[in-house]
Amino acid sequence: MGVCSQLEPSRVFAIFEEISKIPHGSGNTKLISDYCVAFAKEHHLKWIQDENNNVVIFKDGSKGYEKSEPMILQGHMDMVCEKESQVEIDFEKDGLNLYVDGDFLKAEGTTLGGDDGIAVAYMLAILEDGTLPHPPLEAVFTVDEEIGLLGAQSIDLSMLKGKKLLNIDSDEEGIFLTSCAGGLQADCQIPVSWIQEEGSLYEIKVAGLQGGHSGSEIHKERGNAVMLLGRVLYEIHQALPFSLTALFGGLKDNAIPREATAAILLPKETKSQELIDKIEILNQVLKHEYQGSDPGVQVCCNSLGEKSVKALDAPSLIKVLFMLRTMPWGVQHMSSDIDGLVETSLNPGILKLEEDTCLLCFSVRSSVTSRKYELTGQLIFITEFLGGEVVVKGDYPAWEYQANSPMRELMAETYRDLFQEEPKLQAIHAGLECGIFSGKIEGLDCISFGPNNYDIHTPKERLSISSTQKVWKLILEFLKRSK
Repeated sequence: MGVCSQLEPSRVFAIFEEISKIPHGSGNTKLISDYCVAFAKEHHLKWIQDENNNVVIFKDGSKGYEKSEPMILQGHMDMVCEKESQVEIDFEKDGLNLYVDGDFLKAEGTTLGGDDGIAVAYMLAILEDGTLPHPPLEAVFTVDEEIGLLGAQSIDLSMLKGKKLLNIDSDEEGIFLTSCAGGLQADCQIPVSWIQEEGSLYEIKVAGLQGGHSGSEIHKERGNAVMLLGRVLYEIHQALPFSLTALFGGLKDNAIPREATAAILLPKETKSQELIDKIEILNQVLKHEYQGSDPGVQVCCNSLGEKSVKALDAPSLIKVLFMLRTMPWGVQHMSSDIDGLVETSLNPGILKLEEDTCLLCFSVRSSVTSRKYELTGQLIFITEFLGGEVVVKGDYPAWEYQANSPMRELMAETYRDLFQEEPKLQAIHAGLECGIFSGKIEGLDCISFGPNNYDIHTPKERLSISSTQKVWKLILEFLKRSK
């Protein structure tokens, strides 16, 4: 018996559990793509799989719906792979360990992949069921959404006939998204040089942060471990001489980093108590500043003994500190049109000190195209000033609001009738594939929605079982009314 065997809707959760056994982090989607193809073959459905592992599965309309306008169902196969530091897992090879906790489905010490595995499960459950009333279906499973909507950008959609799209990639049930920001990934690299040095080696760590999705949670004033570590190192450097031997933090450009670590080498004549005292002061300062938004933040240091190691030379150290102290991060502009909506932001999600470079990777987002590029220009200017370069990838457009949307009206009506609740229509700062699909399919009408899924992109991710069931009923009723 599987972990999800007692959950409803049974087939949705059974398929989700099967998916969870398949490694499917961004950039590692071949196996889950093949799983979708095998599913289509098993159920004698027409399918297409492209060279990037995107999959499209077609199903004829049910009896009475044969000549109805086709409906596009869409979600992405890849997930963000984050874990607690003590958890041993190889996301390239290992599946997830699911468990049920009250109304929530979770994974032990890792992200759950409800974003967006639940869409894959919904879509496949619909495709296999021969009893459901629905128009002709064109189910599109994309890859690498989490690293720049790459699958949506690369996929050829010329075979699709539908002009209506259900994007099942939102995480607040009852909230229906009608527009989103555009974005890109900017990888900033500056050159560094090394020398051999001796001294007392210490590990400095910023930890205990909540992290989160850099689109939907960037406005919550949570700490970014990478940038806070930069602040800590700068403050230590103001008081004590040291050399930098290691630096790393964060795993994904679009996930707010929860932990970041540095290794510093103190001269033998420097007393360790001076460093310990400074760390404790900084620890208290950050706890005070983040007491309302990230109360678990902590700064700590551990002695690694006397060492002779490679360390950055003095000019390289200053350049790294300059980059971490001057690069913009967090919310940059709020929308002047929609109250409470973040317009422009950026998240430094990955920090790596490598053999020849120090790498800082950003996710840049804005619903105003010119501001997206202006902010990217700032990153380029600072990086080039330091002798480095910026590689821009995954540039995707914003999804603009449509004043006339029959899809939106039918979805709102269906939700009201089913649950006697008023739906909320919102714009979102996080990126969605709807913008790319709208650019490829002229006259496309689309809406994005999904069940309650909390703390996505973090190991605390949890999917509401009752909300998943509620959204399942909504999808089926919506399809039934789309005759």
